[in-house]
Amino acid sequence: MTATTAPAAVRAASPPGPTAPPGSRLRAWATRAPLLPALIFLIVVTQLPFVATVVISFFNWNALYPKARHFTGFANYSDVLTDPDLRKSVLTTVLLTVAVVLVSLVLGLVLALLLDRRFKGRGFVRTLLIAPFLLVPVAAALLWKHVLYNPEYGLFNGLLHWVGGGGAPQPDWVSNTPLLAVEAALIWQWTPFMMLILLAGLQSRSPELIEAARIDGAGSWQIFRHLTLPHLRRYLELGALLGSIYIVQNFDAVFTITSGGLGTANLPYTVYQAFYQAHENGLASAAGVLVVIGTIIIATFALRVVSSLFSEEASRA
Repeated sequence: MTATTAPAAVRAASPPGPTAPPGSRLRAWATRAPLLPALIFLIVVTQLPFVATVVISFFNWNALYPKARHFTGFANYSDVLTDPDLRKSVLTTVLLTVAVVLVSLVLGLVLALLLDRRFKGRGFVRTLLIAPFLLVPVAAALLWKHVLYNPEYGLFNGLLHWVGGGGAPQPDWVSNTPLLAVEAALIWQWTPFMMLILLAGLQSRSPELIEAARIDGAGSWQIFRHLTLPHLRRYLELGALLGSIYIVQNFDAVFTITSGGLGTANLPYTVYQAFYQAHENGLASAAGVLVVIGTIIIATFALRVVSSLFSEEASRA
């Protein structure tokens, strides 16, 4: 009898568990309700077109022959991965992205180290260095194509003419080095972005740790190698990942400077050619889906790096 009544007595003596106040769910929905229009708008603008693109990618769909479209499964994806021109565009995209990201990171690190020092007019110099990143991409590409690269009145050939006394050859930069011409324009525009990220990392260093290292006799190179670089590792990864996300999708510079010719057609430009020139909607959709998948993979790593940075800053606080 005691064994059966004791649990009941314990349950009666124990305090009641927390219960949700009446109307809490209604209040929760009321606080979320203002966000619903933005969420619906985001789904309509981004997700529904992407779903439509995925569906179209499974069809052999030429806009010039709409009645001849039919379901082909993964044939378009197979064509994207096996077509020589498309594979070349993938290789061009990889070369363009790697070159721009690496050089932008190195130049951004150098500029960040310079701006981390105190000197007169540092704010003005920082504003000038940030300016290329604030330009519209098409405007920046037009600037490089006509103001710098033009073989007749471009600044580069003007400098060669001035240095060589009129006897220096006047090269056609876009025709002679097309991929390098596109890379130089993108490096010029994306170096300030890398500089800002790395400058934020430099200014988050512990000044006490740097001062302690100097007191112990460490030189500038030793501080940079053993303290600064390990501290900037996450910021370097973040800059590389974010830069890769944007440069993989770059279309403006390739279209404006070379129009995709001379071996500079990257995957976004190839998608443009397949859709607007060849009117192959299915093939272009399959290539676009692959670009999105690659971008999502890179963005996933970027988000992990960002979350780890926030965790480190929270632990320091």
